[in-house]
Amino acid sequence: MASCPPVRIGILGVQHYHANFWACAFLQSGDTEFVGIWEADEALARGFVQKHRVKAFASSDDLVAQCDAVAICSATADHLPLVEAAAAAGKAVLCEKPLGPSLADCLAIKAVVERHGIAFMQSFPKRFDPVNHELLEIVRSGSLGRITLCRVRHGHRHGLSDDFRQAWFVDPARSGGGTLLDEGIHAADFLRWIFGEPNSVSAVTSCSALNLPVEDTALALFQYSDGLIAEVATSWCFTAADTSIEIYGTGGTILLGGVDLASRPTRDSDFLRIFRREGEGGAWTSSSTVPHFKTGIFHEHVAWAFVDAFRQGRTMPVGVDDGMRAFAMIEAAYRASRSGRVEDIAYP
Repeated sequence: MASCPPVRIGILGVQHYHANFWACAFLQSGDTEFVGIWEADEALARGFVQKHRVKAFASSDDLVAQCDAVAICSATADHLPLVEAAAAAGKAVLCEKPLGPSLADCLAIKAVVERHGIAFMQSFPKRFDPVNHELLEIVRSGSLGRITLCRVRHGHRHGLSDDFRQAWFVDPARSGGGTLLDEGIHAADFLRWIFGEPNSVSAVTSCSALNLPVEDTALALFQYSDGLIAEVATSWCFTAADTSIEIYGTGGTILLGGVDLASRPTRDSDFLRIFRREGEGGAWTSSSTVPHFKTGIFHEHVAWAFVDAFRQGRTMPVGVDDGMRAFAMIEAAYRASRSGRVEDIAYP
């Protein structure tokens, strides 16, 4: 049987640093032909070309025309026009998170994807880390009893860097928001994936640490119909941390570290720790699984999963609805932070 030809793929926009990881993934994969990149910022494009030894196209349309699929890693505000261009040409799309800078953009992207019938994947890398799949299996096994509280702390310290504070991430017109959207979207999708969708949220945000136009620290409390409370704490100012995820049930506890930038350097073993109650006592065990995030090969798995699903003609493992509904959780948290009230989550 003849082997399938490699997937011809290009990257539209390299404003987001994750474009570097995706470029490495495409270059290392025997299943892809990395056609090149398009980036409106000529200086940024030159640097990317020098680093990865790839071709830069002067026109996004020219790059799209030579590809079977494209990966979009631009500033968030540019996602919609780039998705429109790729979809009009009938090309599959891998899109960086968040889906858009506003719910209106997210809905427009969904409409474009559905109207043209293209394959579309939203980048949520936590779904591809084996340690998170192990955590999911434990939760679904019921061995933790009734789960009452989940806490997700996710962030980094890039906000303490001059370069980051001058980048597009801190411009609300280009990013859509600060750390609550940039980092909190990972936590929102994680909660949806593990526990389903919460009903309401309360939240507070602060920009006092960095004095930027967007928040540098945020806390959101999501409430579920069954009584579960899920806390999301995120910041661009976490200098160091250990546990990233805590899950508490009547029969046990899960602690997980090494799965965000703040916690990655902290430990070299026992990333996933499990306590199971036994009578009046109990015992701790730990998993030998090393998170992808700790190995340094993390975002690449998103790119490889996209290519694999496209080659096999399978439904993308994470779709446009996942991106849109996770955004709806964050959008409700922003509303709650402004109103000072518990806000219902309006899932489109």
